[in-house]
Amino acid sequence: MKRRLATAVLRARLARFPAAALLGPRQSGKTTLARSLSRRYYDAEQPADRVRLDLDWKAICSGRELVVIDEAQSWPELFPRLRAAIDADRRRNGRFLLLGSVSPALTREVSESLAGRLARMELAPFLLPELGQRGLARLWLNGGFPDGGVLSGSGFPAWQRDYLALMAQRDLPAWGLPARPQVTDRLLHMLAIAQGQLWNASALGQSLGLSYHTVNGYLDYLEGAYLIRRLAPWSGNLRKRLTRSPKLYLRDSGLLHALLRIGSRTELLRHPAAGASWEGFVVEQLLGALAASGIDAGAHFLRTSDGHEIDLLLALGGKTVAIEVKLSAHATPHDLARLERAADLVSAEHRYVVCQTDEPAASGTRGSLDLASAIERLHKLGRARR
Repeated sequence: MKRRLATAVLRARLARFPAAALLGPRQSGKTTLARSLSRRYYDAEQPADRVRLDLDWKAICSGRELVVIDEAQSWPELFPRLRAAIDADRRRNGRFLLLGSVSPALTREVSESLAGRLARMELAPFLLPELGQRGLARLWLNGGFPDGGVLSGSGFPAWQRDYLALMAQRDLPAWGLPARPQVTDRLLHMLAIAQGQLWNASALGQSLGLSYHTVNGYLDYLEGAYLIRRLAPWSGNLRKRLTRSPKLYLRDSGLLHALLRIGSRTELLRHPAAGASWEGFVVEQLLGALAASGIDAGAHFLRTSDGHEIDLLLALGGKTVAIEVKLSAHATPHDLARLERAADLVSAEHRYVVCQTDEPAASGTRGSLDLASAIERLHKLGRARR
């Protein structure tokens, strides 16, 4: 089993709280990770496991073994039981590990029943540090889902298409999305075309024959299912007019490429969306690696009306980090100068262009980095004042 970056942080949070919730998309590896921590496992979506959990409950409450409960949000009656068991002995930590694929449903139950008793963290699909630099090309093309081809080279893009079909036809409707599967499928394809662009609910709603309110509501479900990310615009005080709409990304590059009918690296590099795909991939890898290490980074982008732009702005270790993403083998002097001008607007202390260079060249707080070097540098910054 590949060791996941989140393991150490998850263990630390279980040591400090009676319970923890490990959230993330379906098939991202949550169950595999959880079962490496404990053999006592229950799937709350399965009626037989619910019966077993009910019958075992007294032994669970008196036992010392970590109890893993998968898809916990599918059984709301569980949460009052958990609260009562935890409150009966608040000094005991590391008792329950809850897994969930839909953050709004689980978050609501946690907020109502387990506030102050539970730590939360997210498990993304595979990240570059978990696979190594040699896995970069495959990870970008296939995405990070363990069964999607990133480990074996097979499965992509058929696995991704089946995954999206099941989400549209079964999971999202079961979780409350009111859209018909055909509408969800069309929406996902339109979002793939709009990868890395400013979100315009009205324009997309017109294409679907829906109001912008309805489209925004659908997007909430997709975001809660970890399919998309809405990157918020930076909203500081500048003497320039700033973009106020978020940028939208499909979070997994393999799902994006399946929707765009991209089946190989050659097709990817020839596709008009290659640059947007690389940008979204880098953004997700950077944010995912930081989150897996327990580092909270306030993430935004910057775009002004007169053309200044920063793809990713992070707040790390008390410093502002400006990152520009380029699909190129190296950063040109023009790329670096353009980033400098934009970064001056927000007084960013660190300024990096992330590209596919084989020779990272960052002097102090500025320069060009490959993705692996960028992850390492951001990790050090995030740990600087912890």
